[in-house]
Amino acid sequence: MRRPIASREKGWAKGAVQFLASRGVSPNAVSGASVFWAFVAVLCLALAPRVETDAAEISLFLGAAVCIQLRLLCNLFDGMLAVEWGKGSALGAIWNDFPDRPADVLILAGCGFAGCGFAGGPDAMPFLGFLAAMLALLTAYTRVLGAAIGGGEHFTGPMAKPQRMAVATVACVLAALEVAFGAPHRAIFVALSIIILGCIWTTARRLKLIARELNARQTSNSTKNEAENQTAETSA
Repeated sequence: MRRPIASREKGWAKGAVQFLASRGVSPNAVSGASVFWAFVAVLCLALAPRVETDAAEISLFLGAAVCIQLRLLCNLFDGMLAVEWGKGSALGAIWNDFPDRPADVLILAGCGFAGCGFAGGPDAMPFLGFLAAMLALLTAYTRVLGAAIGGGEHFTGPMAKPQRMAVATVACVLAALEVAFGAPHRAIFVALSIIILGCIWTTARRLKLIARELNARQTSNSTKNEAENQTAETSA
């Protein structure tokens, strides 16, 4: 099952994927590139509050925002290459899902490193970054669990991967603006708090949907068995 993404139908996305396909780029390579961009993002985030000039700090925050979006584009293009262009492989399912986990951890932990470097910044920021990363992994695990036990693969939000990365991207842009205008540094802290609460909500919501599907399946099977038994008794 694929995550529903409206961008797949956009002309720019189809054009970009056509370009990659014409160059012989594989979906697995694009999936792997998502981790590269996440790694560059965490470098930008970790360095941003530790550079000496405001211009460098602003550039690093904006660079992190761009890298986060490039990571998402990789997540979009790999599936399109595999499905629309028939370039899937036997290991495609692994490459499609596994790189998202280190990418999430790198970016969200990086946000924590970004926040702790500010003068007078909250000491809890690294902890919040790792907590957000852990909860992001939990939301993904819940989705995979549902698929594994027959409860459905749910991409439900409100804080699924695209939403988490959207919040992180906006936070990086706002952090750059805070530096530019000399405002208090609150964007990263607020963003991580939103992601943490949203991931808890998302996990609970997915578990509820999985439980509902499993209960409905059990009820359906029980009804079917009762009907079969009645038919057998009538025939006898």
